[in-house]
Amino acid sequence: MDLACLTAEELLKLAVPHEDIAPLLAGRPAPGSDAWRRLQQDAGDLLARMGRADSGPRPPEEATAEFGPYYYVYVFLALLPHVRAYHREHGIPAEVSWFTLTDLGRHMAVHRRLHGRPGLNAVWWHTLHFRGLLYALGRLQFERAPLGEAMAGLARSAGIDAEAGEPVLSVHIPDFLGPMTPEACEESFRRAREFFPRHFPEDFPDGKVRLAVCDSWLLDGRLAAHLPRGSNIVAFQRRFVTGNPRPDRDGILPFVYGTAEPPAVPPRRTSLERAVATLLDGGAVPCWTMGVTRL
Repeated sequence: MDLACLTAEELLKLAVPHEDIAPLLAGRPAPGSDAWRRLQQDAGDLLARMGRADSGPRPPEEATAEFGPYYYVYVFLALLPHVRAYHREHGIPAEVSWFTLTDLGRHMAVHRRLHGRPGLNAVWWHTLHFRGLLYALGRLQFERAPLGEAMAGLARSAGIDAEAGEPVLSVHIPDFLGPMTPEACEESFRRAREFFPRHFPEDFPDGKVRLAVCDSWLLDGRLAAHLPRGSNIVAFQRRFVTGNPRPDRDGILPFVYGTAEPPAVPPRRTSLERAVATLLDGGAVPCWTMGVTRL
């Protein structure tokens, strides 16, 4: 997998921050170097799983620190022509393809915001985009995934017929795309209902997507008690049957405050920050919460 043909124009299409473009182009691993050999191995492992709806092993980030802050950016850039070809084979419109893959640049910006240095935030996350599993359709992102045992149990407890392993859509809520209004979310769900049976009929042979799932701290039902009645988050929560909360203070607070370390005194600049701060003041811990809904 060759990076020699990589251009600044492609990096801009991927929303790579301007300050990272020149270092990325100048610092490409030299063929035959240790970094190049490791890159071929890691990119090859991901390429072998192109289109397969499985999580697979997470990339060992600590094992590649010696290759510099852009190492995993190069891994995904090496996959760029392959995932674009996969998109074309499945009839994915070019605008959806590029809009989906811009998460790479956005998460480079997030890494700099969190840590003050170049790099890529949440490396494992991008294995979904660059293996053709996740697609950005307006305000929301949707991942082709098998229904897990816990989600299937949650669905059945709500009277929804569900079987572990059946194809579903896993819903993700990206940052940087403005308010998640009910109208914007409904439009994303509408597009998903049409998009996936059209482009992945092997997953949805009857032309319908039955279920969508979401595992997010934004589904923590306790937030609703401290948010305005017309809150977009509350409206999103109402779409789902929810359950199986898992406390994770350290994993969730960086999403809320945009900092690697939670502030000593949680700010209350927005209604969401105020809601989370109120939970913390009461000794509660924010929870990842599962949700399932008929689509």
